[in-house]
Amino acid sequence: MADLFVSTLIQGLIYALVSFGVYITYSILDFPDLGVDGTFPLGAAVTALLLIKGVDPWLTLVISLLVGALAGLFTGVVHVRLKVRDLLAGIITMTALFSVNLLIAGGANLPVERAVDTIFTAPSTMAVLGGLTLSGRKLVISLVLAVIVKLVLDLYFKTKSGLLLRAVGDNAALVTSLARDKGSVKILGLMISNALVALGGCLVCHETRSFSATMGTGQLVFGLAAVIIGVSLFRFYGATGVAQALRRCRPLRFLGSPRDTTAVIVGSFLYKACIQIAMSLGLPTNMLKLVTAVLFLLVLVVSGRKGEEIIHA
Repeated sequence: MADLFVSTLIQGLIYALVSFGVYITYSILDFPDLGVDGTFPLGAAVTALLLIKGVDPWLTLVISLLVGALAGLFTGVVHVRLKVRDLLAGIITMTALFSVNLLIAGGANLPVERAVDTIFTAPSTMAVLGGLTLSGRKLVISLVLAVIVKLVLDLYFKTKSGLLLRAVGDNAALVTSLARDKGSVKILGLMISNALVALGGCLVCHETRSFSATMGTGQLVFGLAAVIIGVSLFRFYGATGVAQALRRCRPLRFLGSPRDTTAVIVGSFLYKACIQIAMSLGLPTNMLKLVTAVLFLLVLVVSGRKGEEIIHA
């Protein structure tokens, strides 16, 4: 049971990065970015190739961020500059990236041999966390990366650029009135979102030591479900006064607002926990996508959100 909990926590923290990206596109930009399903395996494909080529494992994190940002840039340019509808722009990116991923990996699957170091087994990691088990190192590193990304996003959303990003989804006219190009702001948001999604794919590749062309299928559903679960949960806590109590607790102040990035992390863990419980009850692995779809449907029904309400949850 303890091993299952640790494994679920690791998965929740890693996939929280994907949820961060979906949170930016759906909850902030009001943009249905289907390109997420292509950007996630893009980060994994690039990472697997670089690891095999002997590139420093920690450097692959930076490179995956950059290639993910390029994918977001492509989606943004297609939508903003070429005037293609947001939904179609995401579909175009997702379709194009499927071939790009196959080209990078050289096939539908690219395993990373055990002799190749990842961020969890690199010499620099072993020098600091060598006393922990592999699962312990995965947990610590995943937690540190998730918290770092969360804090960076919290700080960014308080900057002028971050405030403009938050405004463009709700009131694009306000951004224009401030003499800012709303299209450029939206492109920037898509770049940040896809960079985080690709980083999530990178970490999954490090964790599983493999790339698969189909590993991106359903990532958008997962990210959106995690956002809705987290937001719904903290909305309930806010109504009962628990959120205010948390904000007054000094050791927990670093978590920031319980309505944004913290909720995303919690939602990611809970959604992964639901899937792990379902699989531990004996459901075959080939039913995973069906379980994911059913859970997402339940989340929508229980949360009581439909259509436009989902985006602004």
